Amino acid sequence: MNIRPFRTAVALALALGAHAFAQSPKASGSTTPPDTPAGRVIGDWMEAFNSGDSSKLVAYYQKYGVQRDMGAQMNRRRQSGGFDLVSVERSEPRMLETVFRERATGNLAYGVLELSPEGVPITLKQSLLMPVPPGGSIADFKLDAAGRSRVIEGAIAQLNEYYVFPEVAAKMAETVRSRNASGAYDRVTNGPMFATLLTDELQGVSKDKHLRVNFSAPAIPDRPANFVPDSAMQARVRQEMERVHGGFEKTEVMANKVGYLKFNFFGNTEICGPIASREMAKLADVDALIIDLRENGGGSPDMVAHVSSYLFSKRVHLNDLWTRRTNETNEFWTRPEVPGKKVRDNVPVYLLTSSRTFSGAEEFSYNLKNLKRATIIGETTGGGAHPVSGHKINEHFMIGVPFARAINPYTKTNWEGTGVAPDVKVPAADAMTTALKMISDRRPVP
Repeated sequence: MNIRPFRTAVALALALGAHAFAQSPKASGSTTPPDTPAGRVIGDWMEAFNSGDSSKLVAYYQKYGVQRDMGAQMNRRRQSGGFDLVSVERSEPRMLETVFRERATGNLAYGVLELSPEGVPITLKQSLLMPVPPGGSIADFKLDAAGRSRVIEGAIAQLNEYYVFPEVAAKMAETVRSRNASGAYDRVTNGPMFATLLTDELQGVSKDKHLRVNFSAPAIPDRPANFVPDSAMQARVRQEMERVHGGFEKTEVMANKVGYLKFNFFGNTEICGPIASREMAKLADVDALIIDLRENGGGSPDMVAHVSSYLFSKRVHLNDLWTRRTNETNEFWTRPEVPGKKVRDNVPVYLLTSSRTFSGAEEFSYNLKNLKRATIIGETTGGGAHPVSGHKINEHFMIGVPFARAINPYTKTNWEGTGVAPDVKVPAADAMTTALKMISDRRPVP
């Protein structure tokens, strides 16, 4: 359930280094996209992004079925000044490898675009633009047959040692080795695409959505198992978490004392716990509470317990985590005492979910559903119950390995592969309206 910290750490590392792209004197001038389906999509993106018009960029992503944080996209547009296409490194009808130059600085970025298989309408299977790291080059993104094999064997080694189900790890190893030997991966010649493909292959066997291979253009440092971030790194992480307010996007008390809370991940309790406490304190006197998890991708089990503690006056057993490698079970309970006031036990709680609700957000939903503390409204959640830890494969690849499994103390199982089914099934876009109607139909809380 702690996939979010792993992803956040990777994203933060990239974000902190994104201001200093490498420059190459060999890449000059500009070129035009090829007249292929992939080339036309790249052309559409360049027109929308370089315009600086957010409505055009929104229309582009909607047209090709991609979800993006538009705030981050527009911020990147302001910082970059737009991008010019410098070269096409590889072109197939439905795939492109490209090099772009940032207009504001001249820094380079490596792009990969892959379309969905033949069909109408065209959608994007993969679309990314990664900075070329300082001191690096386009060659850092390239991958040959020997490199693919090394990544595969490195991933298998980590899976065999840590993956929660050893027999599934063995099946994954057999599958990817066989596929590699048959030439199934030969057409993939860059790191970002291979990370995505290997993720798809491993998930195809395991059905485990937490299992993921990541590519990093900057060299991944060696870190011991007991690695502790230095004060500078901790300060940067704290600064970033404070900048995004610990994931808490909106807290308000609406008409008729209906509380609304929207947050998008369960952050580190040490850093984000005080933020969560302040937000929950604003809702202590509501007569009904809506918690919006439709964009919540999960995070720390300890933060799940911290937020849950504001919904129970007494100590309640929430969830257990069993770790394969140590055969240890950690229990998670609500805390009788927390900073500020708790929400009263008789206040009805409504959780809004979507298919994107994942991991720790699913645990939060699953716990409250089985404890009969909340009504879930929306869509069945994503189905990821295994906590994950990151392991280095080589200097450019990491793998997130699910190393444990959640065991609910009441159902003796979890939501892995199935998701959490809502009590009231409606499209995610309609969940808020449905919750408000349900509240208005109830008699006031005494």
